[in-house]
Amino acid sequence: MWRNTCKLLSNPNYNHNHLKSSNYSSSNFNVVFGWAPSLVTHYRSSPSPSTSGSLKLGISSHKSDGIRSFSSSSAAGPAVVDHLSPSLASAVQLGRHYTRCYWELSKARLSMLVVATSGTGYVLGSAGSAVDLAGLCWTCAGTMMVASSANSLNQVFEKNNDAKMKRTRLRPLPSRRMTIPHALTWASSVGVAGTAILACKANMLAAGLGVSNLILYAFVYTPLKQIHPVNTWVGAVVGAIPPLLGWAAASGEVSLNSMILPAALYFWQIPHFMALAYLCRSDYAAGGFKMFSLADASGRRTAAVALRNCLYLVPLGFLACDWGVTSSWFCLESSLITLAISALAFSFYLNRTTQNARRMFHASLLYLPVFMSGLLFHRVSDNQQCLSEDSLGRITELEPVVQGRENLKHGNQETHSAIGKQARAPVAYASAAPFPFLPAPSYTTS
Repeated sequence: MWRNTCKLLSNPNYNHNHLKSSNYSSSNFNVVFGWAPSLVTHYRSSPSPSTSGSLKLGISSHKSDGIRSFSSSSAAGPAVVDHLSPSLASAVQLGRHYTRCYWELSKARLSMLVVATSGTGYVLGSAGSAVDLAGLCWTCAGTMMVASSANSLNQVFEKNNDAKMKRTRLRPLPSRRMTIPHALTWASSVGVAGTAILACKANMLAAGLGVSNLILYAFVYTPLKQIHPVNTWVGAVVGAIPPLLGWAAASGEVSLNSMILPAALYFWQIPHFMALAYLCRSDYAAGGFKMFSLADASGRRTAAVALRNCLYLVPLGFLACDWGVTSSWFCLESSLITLAISALAFSFYLNRTTQNARRMFHASLLYLPVFMSGLLFHRVSDNQQCLSEDSLGRITELEPVVQGRENLKHGNQETHSAIGKQARAPVAYASAAPFPFLPAPSYTTS
């Protein structure tokens, strides 16, 4: 084919000016052989219908059978491309549009943070040093879907409020990029699917915690934001449930030591949201939300609440070590990072400026991943706990044995003094300690 094409192009009778008049370049020549199908439409708009067959391949009617067959197959190609390209492009554009809308509607970054806390709870609640990776993945997937559903319902209920705030007015519903029925269908679908995954792949306790958290966030916390400032504390409870969900998915129960990470998340969220509410006071006021910082003109009470809850985080490292969740190193690390964020909260309390509030907010963003990483790194598995308990038990068991041997020794000495020079059978000497498990010796009298 290449040889025949070269012969045609080198033919002196071939009209090369025809190529120049058609703007046929090397890139257009690639179109002939299917290297750039998107450019084929350029030749369909040729003003000369009589030469359309020649323009499609850039050659005259002097062609071999091989070229002729290629031309016949290529002639149908532009029509297919012209027919599919617009629909394919519109489908791709529509897919990108709704993917972006679903991403924003689900608050994907916030949902991934929720998944991270749930996954950490799952690892901490796993028995032994090995973690069931399949169970972890299913738990994270179910948590992601339930969190996406809750966040989507939150935006459905707050559509009018979000339209009044600079921070949220470009979300899919206020910007009219998605309708409310579509958003409700999406929220319901992912919520049901996530709950089903947790129920089937984890357990009913984890599924129950997921459903209760969805209801608490979408139907209690969301309307409460427009009623009373206590919504911040209710929202902190919502954020504390996912790690408990992960622990329950791994162990099937909720125990005392499973409360370490939920307690940390509860106390962490208060200074985090107090700083955010202080920075966005005007925006929250425009949206009609009843935030704690709006009733505190000086910001002193807001900073005091943030500082107090930072200090509540200090004992958690000691409790994690004392309850056997982590090693003693975590106690030291947790104390250091908690004192650091407390120092920033104290600075914000002394000087209530936007800069100090932003520093405390950024510190809270850094605190949580460092705290969870420390929990995972210094985690004490059940095997290690059993080994330490067995060692302690063996030491405790040895104490009465040693005491018994000492008493036996004293008893032998008293027996020797009482019997005096009385003769005993040789078996009596062989049956004495250190073989207390042998039958008691029988003494013979002379």
